Amino acid sequence: MTILIEPIRPEHDAEICTIIKAVGAEFGAVGEGFGPSDPEVEAMSQYYTLDKNSVYLVATLNGNIVGGCGIAPFNGSSTTCELKKLFLLPESRGLGIGASLSEQCLAFAKQQRFTQCYLDTLSSMDSAIRLYEKLGFKHLTQPLEGTEHGGCDIWMLKSFEY
Repeated sequence: MTILIEPIRPEHDAEICTIIKAVGAEFGAVGEGFGPSDPEVEAMSQYYTLDKNSVYLVATLNGNIVGGCGIAPFNGSSTTCELKKLFLLPESRGLGIGASLSEQCLAFAKQQRFTQCYLDTLSSMDSAIRLYEKLGFKHLTQPLEGTEHGGCDIWMLKSFEY
């Protein structure tokens, strides 16, 4: 088993778009208010760039793209970032890929000197929620003001120690 994690490139865009939409549909995240409907999904490599303090990492398993995860400023904030679009195909789950993607994104966030990281997700995504809890995210009772994902029902925040 060979796992490769690397920053997204334009040639990854179409496949990552397909994965995000397919996994979103699997968990009912379809339509307005859910990440798979965001305009950035069509061309992720254009939205996640170092000059925007953001990165999107793509995971490849045995030569096939199986998912990805990103980090970007939350609503343009210089202190709060957002863990975004962690989506993995079923055959790649349970192998530690989601944890590795998330940990690398959070390390990037610390390098960028963000003080906290926000995420929103769905209560149906049990394994993702357990991962986020292990990574130190705490549950919130409501979304951060300005979230674009009104369809999500789980909101979490992690503070960084420096």
